[in-house]
Amino acid sequence: MSLDAEQAVQAAFRDEWGRIVATLIRRTGDWDLAEDCAQEAFAQALASWRRDGVPRNPGAWLTTVAGNRALDRLRRGARGTALLEQIAHDPLRAHDQDDDEEEPDVIDDDRLRLIFTCCHPALSLEARVALTLRTLAGLTTAEIARAFLVPEPTMAKRLVRAKAKIAAAAIPYRVPPPELLPERTPGVLAVLYLLFNEGYAASSGDALIRRSLCEEAIRLIRLLRRLLPDAPEADALLALMLLQHSRRDARLDANGDLITLEEQDRRRWHCDEIAEAEALLTGADPPGDAVPSGPYRLQAEIAACHVRSPTDWARIRDLYGRLERITASPVVALNRAVAVAMAGDLDGAVALLRELAQRGELAGYHLLPATHADLLRRRGDAAAAVAQYRRAVELAPSEAERRFLRRRIAELEA
Repeated sequence: MSLDAEQAVQAAFRDEWGRIVATLIRRTGDWDLAEDCAQEAFAQALASWRRDGVPRNPGAWLTTVAGNRALDRLRRGARGTALLEQIAHDPLRAHDQDDDEEEPDVIDDDRLRLIFTCCHPALSLEARVALTLRTLAGLTTAEIARAFLVPEPTMAKRLVRAKAKIAAAAIPYRVPPPELLPERTPGVLAVLYLLFNEGYAASSGDALIRRSLCEEAIRLIRLLRRLLPDAPEADALLALMLLQHSRRDARLDANGDLITLEEQDRRRWHCDEIAEAEALLTGADPPGDAVPSGPYRLQAEIAACHVRSPTDWARIRDLYGRLERITASPVVALNRAVAVAMAGDLDGAVALLRELAQRGELAGYHLLPATHADLLRRRGDAAAAVAQYRRAVELAPSEAERRFLRRRIAELEA
């Protein structure tokens, strides 16, 4: 029973944390109170469920306990009377612990409010990511700090400042009105994609991949899709994440060293995730053969080309061309140059990289010299390739990438 209780609490934490915090924030307007009471509810669940068994509806049980804790604190606090009057028509104890949960649309509205509040454009990007991890995913301050390799007090200050900014700027805890949804949703998607990318290719530290961040991003984008079923770019972003994450077991060898895509063992890819992504893309296909112009859809189409065999490099080149016209991103231009090379125009690709280097937008970005080195290696210019590889080593953010680049140097010098 003890093990069952622990597993039930862990499962409930994954499924219910964001729901409970979002509901309590709506009802009390106090972020810290909501998080504290949610934590206390889960702690009480571990003890109670071990003793009494897991309730029929864990989410309802947790919501009731967290709500009662909040009511107790409000009664003791200086602001208690006013807040209790405010929530008189929206009681925290909305059901018996064994009854069904609140109406799903109410819960979904709460979580959707929370997503858009955490990702409000008035907050800094780092604050948006940290708040999303804290309030929606339930990561502790220490876990978020470790994920982004900053001291825990630094991350704690960021979270405090973000919540203070929400209060001081009177950022509304609401879903944006319909006329603002099209301009606000891309910001939410950008936060979730940034979170995924930090897990997929860590920006610093010894570990190249942080699976937990990728998994949290995928979980949150699934939630957003349920709450916003008519957001095709959310579907595309989920497909993109699944396609990238499906190769996680093949990207590193037993020593933690990087394995390039063309050298990966495809038998280690997660075919179920690839199939789900392909279905998402197929289900979103427009009439005819046109590909939508949304940036996540284009990236997902490119990722899908990479998992198919043989790889259609001409299509990848063309898709990157469309994406570059939309985003004007130098990183997209860098990837297009690779596709140009792989589609058969190696000299043209090297020329594109030289132009990109002259523009200076990617100065300090290790993948520019690393890519240049790889194309020079393929062209047979070993000395120039080694020079570019050495430059990439100086700039690479993770030890796994530095080891890979040094291995390329050793192969060429041998």
